[in-house]
Parts: sequence; C-alpha cells; structure tokens
Amino acid sequence: MSRFNLPDLGEGLHEAEIVRWHVAVGDRVDVDQPMVAMETAKAVVEVPSPVAGVIAALHGKPGDTVATGGPLVDFREDGTAATGAPVTASGGVVGHMPTSDEEFQEVALPRAAAGAPGTRRRALPAARDLARRLGLDIEGIRGSGRDGLVTVDDVKAMAGPAAQPPSRTASIESTGEIEVLRSLRRAMAQSMSLARDNVMECTVCDDADIEHWETGNDYTARLLRAIAAGCSAEPGLNAWFDATSQGRRLFHKIDVGIAVDTPDGLLVPVIRDVGNRSAAELREDINRLKIGARDRTLPASDLRDFTFMLSNFGVMAGRYATPVVVPPAVAILGAGKVSRDVVAVGDRMEIHRRMPLSLTFDHRCVTGGEAVRLLGAVIRDLELRN
Repeated sequence: MSRFNLPDLGEGLHEAEIVRWHVAVGDRVDVDQPMVAMETAKAVVEVPSPVAGVIAALHGKPGDTVATGGPLVDFREDGTAATGAPVTASGGVVGHMPTSDEEFQEVALPRAAAGAPGTRRRALPAARDLARRLGLDIEGIRGSGRDGLVTVDDVKAMAGPAAQPPSRTASIESTGEIEVLRSLRRAMAQSMSLARDNVMECTVCDDADIEHWETGNDYTARLLRAIAAGCSAEPGLNAWFDATSQGRRLFHKIDVGIAVDTPDGLLVPVIRDVGNRSAAELREDINRLKIGARDRTLPASDLRDFTFMLSNFGVMAGRYATPVVVPPAVAILGAGKVSRDVVAVGDRMEIHRRMPLSLTFDHRCVTGGEAVRLLGAVIRDLELRN
C-alpha cells in the first residue's frame, strides 16, 4: 500500500479543491492516467497517477479542499513510480510527484512524542487553518494521523456541529445562509485583502474623445495599444514594487492582465508583449483567453506575471471607477461605458462619443505627475483616427 499526497500544482499554492474524480476505488490505473481534476486559485489542473496500480482509497469528494502535501489517493501497486510529469499546455503537474506512506509534515523538525513539553503540535495546514477559524486551540486536539498528526477530521470532531457546513436544503436567497467562498471567489477575496493592506491607491479620471474613429475599430485592441503608448511615455507604471526592499522593477515588455468576469468569479488572463503585436494578433489572443477563462481551461502560464492591468468594465455599465491595483503591479486602467456627450468645439457645441478612463496607481512608488503623463499619452493615442 502506498499513499499519494497532493503535490504543489504550481505557484506555491497551499491548497486545491476537488472538482471531479475520474477514478473510483477498485479501478486499475496506469502511470500518467488522469485521476482527478483539481481547481486552484489559478486554473483547473488534471492530476495524473504517478504509479500503475489499483485505487485503494480516495481522500475527499468533489467540493472538498485538500492541502498541498495532504493525502489524496491510496494505491495497491503493481508497478513502479513515474519519474515525474512536466507541465503541458493543457495543464499538468510540475516536477516529481512523490508517493509514500509518510504524512505531510508542516515543519521540518525532529519528531517528538505528541504533546511532549516544548513541542508544537503537528497538524495539516488545512486543519490548523480550520482550528483558527473556529477558535480552537490546535495544541489541545488529539491527532489521529501518524505520530499524532492532527487532521481536518480531528478538528471537526473536536468542534462538533459548529464545524459542519450549513445545510443546502433551502436556497441562500430565502434563508440568508452563509455561502462559503470557493475557488475564484476565495482567491479574489485574498487578492483584494492583499491589495487593501499593501497598496496606497490613488485614482485619476479623464475622457478620450473617440468621435473620429473609423468604422470597425476594436475597442479592447485600441485600449491595449494605448496602454503601450502610455507605458512608453511613462515606463514607471509598467513595473512591480517590492515593499520589503523598497525597490521597483521596470519591465521592457508590457504584459497586460485583463479582468474577465466569469460565473465562478474574477479571472485575470494575461496578454503578452502588447506593444509589439498587431491589432489582429491582439484580438486573436483576447478571444482565446476569454474563452479559456470562462471554460477554466487556461494553463497557469496564461494567468501570471502581468506588469499592467486593464478593466474594461464599460462593456457592461459604469462610467468611472476606482479599479484595484493587485500587487506587485503598480497600475490599472479602467475603461468605462462609451457615451455621447455634449462638448465645446470652438464657439459651438457638438455631440461626440467619449470613453471615460480611470487610472489607479500605487502612490508609494508612482508620483501623481507620472500617472497623469501616462494617462495623457493613453488619451492621445485613443483620440487618433486609427
């Protein structure tokens, strides 16, 4: 018998949620056969089997969250372990995926008897987090795992009914129940908390007059081109800021993360090198990323390392906003709903189409002058005929 623990699915993520099992207890599997789809804050990843054997136990059901390093599958083996499975474009597991009878240990400390004076109770990260949220002292919980390891079930048993999820027999709308945030919504909550606690945000707003655009202009592609023009005029906003070292890193390439609204929550796929691509190339990539975001089929490589952000919220509603900068990036441009406004042209009044723009920047490392210079360059590019 051997146990397969959930490996790091990339980006150093601490947990993943079971979406669906492809196998059942008693099934025979081959090396690299997909066993389970796991959803992280980044993407849905198919986890393959590291060995050939028979499934002896599955740890968790769809909807359960598994900590990285926590038990996932038990095998009765009839083969040898794989040497590792590299990431592929359709999703996969980074590096070697170990199988062993050893439980994941949160800290690399010499083993000591459970409850011995001066030792810290060994517990799965998910169990420690649950105990903290329920107001329980993890040191007072007896672990049922190997060498006294505290599991999530141990915490639930100690808490009793307080640890049980709310009933779903009635709708949230009619009962006012708490809906536990999962997947993208949980990741969004964490990102917004990080931004709130670490960014000094300031927002400036203005409008771009696009009355003279030629027919058929692609709004999003034009916005991306304008961002490239703005970052060329003010490179300091195409950057990351490291508060620990009090330093910023400027980038030559402009990789723009575009906020995409999905039924599961907000996702931010990244369009690479927008300053060196044609409108047709940008549109092709926009379509691919939007479809992949809504289907949750994008690899993690398409969801990381943006250097600037765009929120094109005006396609739905809203003129101005205070978009949120997600660190380590330092700026985000929001594009509001295009409207027909009365404007003064010389001594007469005309009606022009105008695009409202809202630029939020991290005032810790970006000056107001830098921000408005970038915004001015964005507006000048948008106001070109084509």
